Formats: sequence, C-alpha cells, structure tokens
Amino acid sequence: MKPRTTVSRAVAAILSAHAAHAVYAAEPASGTPAESAGGLQEVIVTANRRTENLQNVPITIQALTGETLTQLNATTFDDYVKFLPNVTAATNGPGQGQIYMRGLATTEDGLQSSGATGSFPNVAVYLDEQSAQLPGRNLDIYAADIERIEVLEGPQGTLFGAGAQAGVIRYITNKPKINVTEANFNAGYATTVHGKDSTNFDGMLNLPLIEDKLAVRGVVYNDSRGGYIDNVAGSFTRNPTDVGIAYLFCPQTGGTPGSVGYAPYNPGCLGGNGRTVVSPGVVPKSPTINNDNIVARSINPVVYKGVRLSALYDITEQWNVLVSQSYQDIRADGVFAEMPFGPSGETLPDLSVVQFNPSTNDDRFSNTAWTLDGRINQLKVVYTGGYLVRNVEQFQDYTNYARGKYADYYQCRLPGTPFAGYNSAVGGYQKVNPADPGECFSPSSTFHVLERNTHQNHELRVSTPDDWRLRAIGGLFYEDFLVQDQSDWLYKTTPNGIYGTSFNPLQAPAASSANNHNVRPDSVAFYDDVQRGFKQKAAFTSIDFELLPKKLTLTVGTRYYRMDTFETGAKAGSFDCRAGGIYSAATVANPCTVSALNLDTVAVPAGNSAYTDRSVGLDKLYTGFKSRANLSWKVTDDALAYATWSQGFRPGGFNRGSGFVGAAGVGGSSSPLAGIFFVPIGFKPDVLTNYEIGWKTQWLNHRVQFNGTVYREDWKDVQIGIFEPGVTGNLTFTTNGPNYRVKGVETELVARVTPQLMVAGGASWNSSELVNAPALIDKNGNPITVVNPYGTQGSPLAQSPPFQANLRIRYEFEFNNYNAFVQLAGTHRAHSYASTDQLTHELSTTVGQVGPSIAYDQPSFSTLDASTGLSKDTWNVQLYGTNLSDQRGNLFTQYNQWIRMTGINRPRTIGLRLSYRFGGK
Repeated sequence: MKPRTTVSRAVAAILSAHAAHAVYAAEPASGTPAESAGGLQEVIVTANRRTENLQNVPITIQALTGETLTQLNATTFDDYVKFLPNVTAATNGPGQGQIYMRGLATTEDGLQSSGATGSFPNVAVYLDEQSAQLPGRNLDIYAADIERIEVLEGPQGTLFGAGAQAGVIRYITNKPKINVTEANFNAGYATTVHGKDSTNFDGMLNLPLIEDKLAVRGVVYNDSRGGYIDNVAGSFTRNPTDVGIAYLFCPQTGGTPGSVGYAPYNPGCLGGNGRTVVSPGVVPKSPTINNDNIVARSINPVVYKGVRLSALYDITEQWNVLVSQSYQDIRADGVFAEMPFGPSGETLPDLSVVQFNPSTNDDRFSNTAWTLDGRINQLKVVYTGGYLVRNVEQFQDYTNYARGKYADYYQCRLPGTPFAGYNSAVGGYQKVNPADPGECFSPSSTFHVLERNTHQNHELRVSTPDDWRLRAIGGLFYEDFLVQDQSDWLYKTTPNGIYGTSFNPLQAPAASSANNHNVRPDSVAFYDDVQRGFKQKAAFTSIDFELLPKKLTLTVGTRYYRMDTFETGAKAGSFDCRAGGIYSAATVANPCTVSALNLDTVAVPAGNSAYTDRSVGLDKLYTGFKSRANLSWKVTDDALAYATWSQGFRPGGFNRGSGFVGAAGVGGSSSPLAGIFFVPIGFKPDVLTNYEIGWKTQWLNHRVQFNGTVYREDWKDVQIGIFEPGVTGNLTFTTNGPNYRVKGVETELVARVTPQLMVAGGASWNSSELVNAPALIDKNGNPITVVNPYGTQGSPLAQSPPFQANLRIRYEFEFNNYNAFVQLAGTHRAHSYASTDQLTHELSTTVGQVGPSIAYDQPSFSTLDASTGLSKDTWNVQLYGTNLSDQRGNLFTQYNQWIRMTGINRPRTIGLRLSYRFGGK
C-alpha cells in the first residue's frame, strides 16, 4: 500500500542522512516536481552566509536536520559524531574533549589546566551566530528543538575566522514562528547493559503574542543518563620502581659518606657523577591506601538540563529582530574511560577503574544573542551579536601521580633529613642522621579546576541579492575572548613540621595573581592562576561572478584580521617552599611567594633567531589575510563540479614558564637538555592550506544522489604540546615545528530504491604524514638530536583513521492504519593513533626501562544500531537499540593522569521514545 505523501517526504528526510555530506530537511516545503515523483528532498543551508540548496554549495557540508536527529535518537555530540565520517574527537567525557576534522590532530593535554596550556581548537563551534570554542573542552549543546546541525569541512577562515582552521560545526536552532501556535513533547526511557537506566524529557512551545508582529518560543529539557563504569576495589602501594623512589631511595656506590648522594646533586640512582646503582630503590616506610569507601557500580552518570527562550519581532515588512537566551548545565560524575590495568599493574575487569577519590565535572553556560535582519533598498543587512559565559568546575583523582619523578618531594621525608646544611668538602648537603631511611606519606591526590570563559562577538554583514550575476558579501567582525583558569594540584601530603621540616603554603605575588589572590590550602603543591585570550578585529568579503551565466562561477574572498593575544597570571609550585630541606633555605617566607608569569623579564639567548623572533612578553599582535578561491561549474541542472583553494589559521599563545631546562622553576636539571634547550616563551599561529576538487550530482529524476570530494591539506608550523618531566622540564609547553600533509577522499551515495525503501551510505579515506624533519633547537641555533618529541618523518597524525564509513537502511510502510518503519544503521572506524607524541612513555615496572609510547594504536571497531516505530496523527512511538553488538570502541586512550585510560563508546542501550505534537502549519 502506498504511504501518504507527508510520510514519504519524512522518510526521505531521514534516510538521506548521510554521513559524508547531507541529511535532508525535517519539515518539507511545498513539493518540487522531483519530490512529487518520489525524488530526494532539497536541503537548505546557510554555510556561505546565504540561503542556498546544499547541492549548489561548492564546499563539503554535512547537514543533520532536526528530524534526522530524532530518527537517530541523537541529542548530544557523542550521539551523532559517529555518523560523521572524517569527524573525530579526543574526549574524556561530555564537553571534555577536542573535535577534529580530516584528522588534523596532534597531542592532547590533560583536562587539568587545559584552559591555561592547551592550544586553541582548530574546529569552530557555533550556536547560531555565536562562536563558542574553548581549549580542551568542546561545547556539547543538547540538540533539543534544533533546526539542523551544519558541519563544514576544510578551512573556513574567510567567513568564520580564526577558530575555523579545519572546519566549523554550527548548531542552528528553530526560530519563533509568527502567527503560529505549536508545541511538541518527547519523553524516553532506556536501559544500558552493564549500567544504570536513563530517562529524558524535552518540550517546546511556540506562541504568537501580537498578530503579524511578535512570537516567542521556549524549550526545556532534562536528560539523565545512567553510568556504566564501575569503580572496583583496589589499593595503591609504592613500588621500588616508582620513579621518585628509584631516584632517591636506593643504595649506591661511590661518593663521600655523609653526603646526600642523590640527584640532582649526586644523581647516583641514575648512574650520574661516577656512581652506579647496585640495586633498585628500597621503598621506605609508606602507607598502603585503598578505595573501599568509594567502590561503586556505574559511577559516571551525566545529566543534561537546560532552557532556551527566544522572541522574534517584525518591526516592518523589511526588518525584524531576534533575541534569544540559552542556559545549559551538564553534571557529569566519575570518569568516562576504563582502565585496562590497575595501579599495581593488575588486569581489571571490563568497564572498570580504580579511583581513590570522587571525580565530578560541572559544566554550565549561558548565552545571550541578538540579530537584526533587514534590507536597505536591494541590499540585505544583518547585524548579530552574542555574549557567552561558560563556567566549569572539576575535581578528579590524581593518585597515580605518586609514581612520577617528583612526587617524593611532596609526599616523602627524604633519607637522612633534616639537613645540617651544604658541605662543600663532601659535595653535598650534610645529613644529621645518615642512617635515617626516610618515610613516605599518603599518595592520595586530586586536582581541582575552576574555569570561566567569556566570549563576546559582533558582526555586521551586507550582501547583494542572490540572483545577481555579480554577487558580493562583506562585513566587519569584533571578538573578545577570555579564559580564566585556576587549576590546583593537591598532592602534598607530607605533614608540616615533621622532623623540623615544614612546607609553607603557596601564594602568588599580588602583581601577578590573575584570579585568586588568596593563600592556597596546605595540600596544594602546584597551581596555575592564568587569564589568557585575544581581541580580534576583522573585515571580510566574498565575491561571486558568473563567468558564464548560471553555468560557470568564480568565487574569491579574503579576510583581514588583527588579533591581539595576551596572557597574565601566575604559576606556582612548592618546590622552593620547604624550609630546612634540599632545594630550600633554612627559612622560607610564610606564605611562600614563588614564580609568576612575568616572562617579559626572561633573558632570551642572544643572537639566536630561533628565540628572538618569538614574542618577548605576554602580549603579541598578529595581523594578516586569509583567503579562498573557488571555481564551480554547473555541468547540468543536477550536476555541479568545483575546485577550491582555501586557507585557515588559529591563534598563537604563550607558555606558563620559559627559560633554560634545568634553571630555577623550569626543572629537569639532570636532563640531557639542561642548559642547552630554552623553553620558548610563546608559539605562533599555525596555518592550513586546502586544495579540493568535488562534485555534487543527482540522477534518475533525483532518486539517486552521488557526491564526493578529493582533497589535499598542507598544515604548517603546527602547534605541538610537549611534556616529559626530567627531559624537557617539569611543565607542559607548546611550540611550533612539524609540517603535515593530509590527502583524502570522501563520498556519499543516497538512493530512494522504492517509495518505501531508502539507502544512504558514506565513507572517507585519509592519509596523513609528517613531511619535514623538525627538531628542538639548542642555545646555539643547532638541531638537538638526542631528544625528538615530534616523531619520524612520514609518521601520521593523531585521531586520523585511514577509513571511516556508515550505512543506513530504512523501510517505511503502513500497518493497521499506522505508519510504521524499521531502520538499521552501521558504522565502522579504522584504527588510529592517540597522539603524535613519540617522546613520552608510560612508567615501567622494570628498573632502567620505559613503558610503551603514549602514541597508542587505537584498534578499529564497528557498531550497529536499529529502530522501529509507529506513528498516527500527532503521536509517535519508537523502540531503538544502539551498539547492539556491545562493542568497546576505543575513542581515545590517554596517559594524562599517569595511568592508561581508554575512553569508550556507550555499551548496548535499548530505549523507548514517545512524542506528541500539536498545532503548527
């Protein structure tokens, strides 16, 4: 039996959801001849700041409509990203990751202090017209009452600016409708194998307030998702091979009796100064801790809740104003990764971790936005602005840091302490009691992050009519972006005053404190207190000229930007705050005032352009142009071919500390780079150049669509984060160095096989490689060959699967006067590498050895989803299942908490969704 036209169109909207380029509109307009004949429906997008049919836009676009998101049961970023080949994410949980396109990813910082140390993202996230990206933390907007999500691949620097180096994700909300009363409500329940149940609700109401003039639209949602990671029983015991223990608590030969005899003054445990290790470190008196008080099932529930209210007022027939206010809160407990091994190397069960302290992440944002839209004669004028405030507070377990190189300083009383003072005759600090073996205290540690981001932007655009042969769009842009980051590491457990030794609490100098001027709690051993960001002014234009009317079009555009980047604040560590001990004077000021980010006073090696061409000080102005050119050929009414050249960039920034490795405050005096390598003050923007050839075609009276893209991207002066304590210093820093090349192909094929059956599939192939041979530069300007943090020439980028694909099949039919459907959706992701960092390795349990590289090879995986449902009149019900094969997809493996953790997809989930809608046109 032939389904009704409305249902048929809805099926087209859902099933054409592809993967590589487009998914079709949720609310069909009046049917075109092709649609009436059973063809695919048009999708309207605004990727070029104009309203256009997606098939006529000569760039790679994916467009997930609101109806498609509903059919896929996708409301969060993690829900829908798997249906976007060539889009990946290195994520630690909801709103706790970076988004990447076409595999343009390198190293990944930990969440602790990502606001202060992380590079700015190279994929921009927009909520309507408001830019919203943040280092290390993607804005995970809940997709309730969303018109569509546009995903623009490739550099979009001309129209979207510095954050859009690799592409843009745009959340476009439904706007109020004048003279329309409508509402819809959705509610759901789901159960996750190995985990706890989930519930969700969202509702929308559109009301006209003044006929032909004013309407308001409100949205509210609450989605509570049960956890699936278990915190299992475990304990932490210090081992002889812990780096700090092996470094400081080991028998040695050589040296003068009575001297300290350990690094960095006499690094006997590492074989330095003529000494040799005769046995591994001996664990001093040390407590074993357990996590019995927080062992629990399903420790990682997450709750999304929010509201959005918007009002549209038609001032005249030509002018209207739109104002909206959004608020969202994500509360995520626990961690969203499993540990293959526990703290002592024991194998853990599936979906398990061993955590010694509770972990939470509270992520809230509010956004106020406004748009004035109208015409002056034939010119379209749009002014839009927004002010976004995002606040994050996070606590996370950090106990495994106790196995690191310097933890002993904060958690142990070293052998022979206290000291009588430095004795030049014996070449070391004289011990009061040389036979004293020392002792260690609790290894339990956490970190605490307070982060606030404010983002204000204004844009004025003027454009000519879309049907002119010579078309132009131009505009002015202003952006004020500020990140305030306060990250405290609470790993000092040595009691104050024990055996005459005390740590004085930390306080930054008043002149350099950016956010918190107070003395830190006694347990804080290190903190960042930083404000950073940029102010940007830009002017842009894009011009289209039809060389052959309606056939051959040349597009050229450019953006001039003036970006003032800055950083202020303090970094402070209690390495110099222990009175009467090694590295410190007999007395220390209380509170202990230590390092600040006054890097304009750092002496740069003279005559070395490798350093002097970088900014000296924490304020740097960047200016320039980023451009694009495009030639598109309308071969037939249903076939478009195009070639594109485009540029993108992202801002540079500054490092928290600078100076020679081994100098005070930089650490690593036993490093092979000590006194040789100067940690750079800052890093400059990196640049992406894209070359792309694409096609968009429809066949058989619009029943079949075949689109594709072949591209090459050259990424130069890539920003790389480096952290290897004892080698490059004890602070993460970023520098420019590598050049990468990415080559790829994307395709999509969508077919309406019959009026009831739709098939949609898409795939991407990516190949990336390091094309130069960068090296750190020594103080004389020569390459450093003993340490290479960049990897070998030809090595690939991170989070860059060589192949990704998905396939969806949907069949819709009538059943006992109901409209029914069944749908299957499968995805596949090939292996990828977690990082490009070839320098950092896991800690090893074998003396003198290192563990595996943290550039983990993340294996391939596949998933299968299915759904079925019935609808009649205003009601809809569907039963769905995600990850039916219960695969553990490795999304991101990292070592940022000093233990291997693997972020995984949600286990098999079965759910029921009910929807009701009334009113509308």
